[in-house]
Amino acid sequence: MPVEPPTAAGERTGIGFDAHRFDPALPLRLGGLAVKGEPGLAGHSDGDAALHAVIDALLGAAGLGDIGSLYPADDPRWQDADSAELLRGAVDRLSDAGWHPSGIDLAIVAQRPSIAELRDEMVKRIAGLCGVDEAAVSVKGTTSDGLGFAGNEGIAAFAVAAIARA
Repeated sequence: MPVEPPTAAGERTGIGFDAHRFDPALPLRLGGLAVKGEPGLAGHSDGDAALHAVIDALLGAAGLGDIGSLYPADDPRWQDADSAELLRGAVDRLSDAGWHPSGIDLAIVAQRPSIAELRDEMVKRIAGLCGVDEAAVSVKGTTSDGLGFAGNEGIAAFAVAAIARA
């Protein structure tokens, strides 16, 4: 009889990624915050690449698909949607499946804005949306030294999420 690893039943980990190009006609939403003085991100919803990566990581950890399956881009209900509400919906979906977030690690790749200046606020916002203690959320920023998409044309984000049985 096969033996399951000790974490298979009670803990899981998922990874998420998202990227959106700049659109100067839109306001910037990033990590659940409204960021003034920076170009926004194009997307079907509000384009918050950071929260979208977190959503994908959480859904993936629970085996519940991805952001596109939960909030399809061809569904007008999600046009200009607030990604904070989408994240709350994903956390509710986890709860319905018997899971809860236990940790979030988020890396945002952007030349601007400075993530260091927004980090504490993002941690607080994401922790609140996920229903976890702030100590369970890590947000960091990095650049691509001006190279490629995330250096010039938009913002990318990677997230790892740990979930546990509720």
